[in-house]
Amino acid sequence: MSRSPVDYLHGTLETLILKTLTRGPMHGYAVARWIEGATGETFPVEEGSLYPALYRMEKKGWVEAEWGVSELGRRAKLYRLTRAGRQQLARDTEAWQAFASAVTRVLARV
Repeated sequence: MSRSPVDYLHGTLETLILKTLTRGPMHGYAVARWIEGATGETFPVEEGSLYPALYRMEKKGWVEAEWGVSELGRRAKLYRLTRAGRQQLARDTEAWQAFASAVTRVLARV
């Protein structure tokens, strides 16, 4: 049985959210749609995963939230990256690159 790309999303969602928020403040739905678009629709982001991740990240101080208005003129909670979130993204990016490089080396071996 082959794995779905979604199986690999577990554990990286917070990093993808942090990266997405480098683009500026966004509401949750916009975060999910941007990730899906950026991954060529490979990683669908479900509300049941997205919002708990955003709440965890807010608790950790990586994001801040405030009420604002969406692009459709509706009231929405907007999330923005904090300094601590930028630092976490840098750590996550470095760790992911090392991990991906190691996996690539193993998979390339004959």
